[in-house]
This record gives sequence, structure tokens and C-alpha cells, in this order.
Amino acid sequence: MSILETLRPRLLQAPPEVAAHDDYELTPDAPRPAPGGVKAAVLLPVVARSESGPTILFTRRTEQLARHSGQVSFPGGRSEAGDTSAIETALRETFEETGIAPGLVTVAGHLGRYLTGTGFDIQPVVGVVAPGFVLTPDAREVAEVFEVPLAFLLDPANRRRESRPLGGRQRSYYAFTYREHEIWGITAAIIVDLAQRLHDI
Repeated sequence: MSILETLRPRLLQAPPEVAAHDDYELTPDAPRPAPGGVKAAVLLPVVARSESGPTILFTRRTEQLARHSGQVSFPGGRSEAGDTSAIETALRETFEETGIAPGLVTVAGHLGRYLTGTGFDIQPVVGVVAPGFVLTPDAREVAEVFEVPLAFLLDPANRRRESRPLGGRQRSYYAFTYREHEIWGITAAIIVDLAQRLHDI
């Protein structure tokens, strides 16, 4: 069975109407983000590596960005007026940030939406990327593009829970360490959402 055939039955085939998560698991006593927010979408790119097994592609943001500088994230960003769907936003932003063309991505489905304390309503889209793409990262936004084996991210032993004050609130969140990369916050929470849907593969 291909990775696409594995993913599709376990994912939402339409964007959820209501956000299921808020700001990477705020602690119970913290105020919740307000409903609504700036619409945004990210692509969770699953690269269909046949020999070594599927991987997930990430970007590391440049240090000069105003928001989340230096952090690991999925390609994506805010929706623009011409975008007709979260899928279109995710694919457009992925192309702009990494050079991976929309035609190389087969959408497998959606995960739960996230509301953030910084005012964004993020829709994750899962897509299978055909190997053989050529990366042309946008040097203004992307410092590095790298891949992590899907099997590593699905293993509960490789995830942990941490808590720290962020933006004046105590926040509890998931985190992963892969080689020199720290993956945490909403990016890690999206991975855990996927892992929970794929727990028995």
C-alpha cells in the first residue's frame, strides 16, 4: 500500500468547520485565544521515499523575520484574497518558500485547525510529494529545508511535553529533537495529531 493510500482514510477529506485546538495546548488556567483570526494554512509535506521510507519536510525560518524567527515550521502562511481554499494557500506558500511546485503534491487530506494567541486560524493540509523535486528556497524567509523520517515522528518515545511562559502565559506544548533541530509548539502539535491518526500502522 502506498503512503497516499495509507493517509487518505485517516484524514479529514474536507476542512473542519470549527477549530479543534488552541495555541499548542495552553495550560488549564490560561485564557483561550479568541475565536476567528487571520486565515492561514500550512502544508505537511510527506515525501514518498521508496527506499528509506517516507519523510516529512520542514523549513527553518530565517533569523531576521519578525515572527517566529529561527524556528522550525511547515511551509505555509496567511491566505490571500485570491486563494479559493486552504489547499490553494498551502500549495502557493509551499511553492513560494521552497520551490516545490503544486503539480508535485497530491493532497491526502486535512488535520484539525489551530487557533493561535498571535491571531491566526491555521488549517494544516497533508500532501504527498513526489521525490525528485528541486528545492529553491526563498532566502528571505527560509534558512534551511530538511526532512525527518516519518517513523521517527510517529514513535511516541521521540516526543516530549514541555512548559514555559510565552507571551505572558504559561503554555504546555509538544517537542521533538531530531539531530540539531528542535521542533516544538504548533508544528509539533500538528505532527502529534497526524501520529494519533496513524497510531496503528
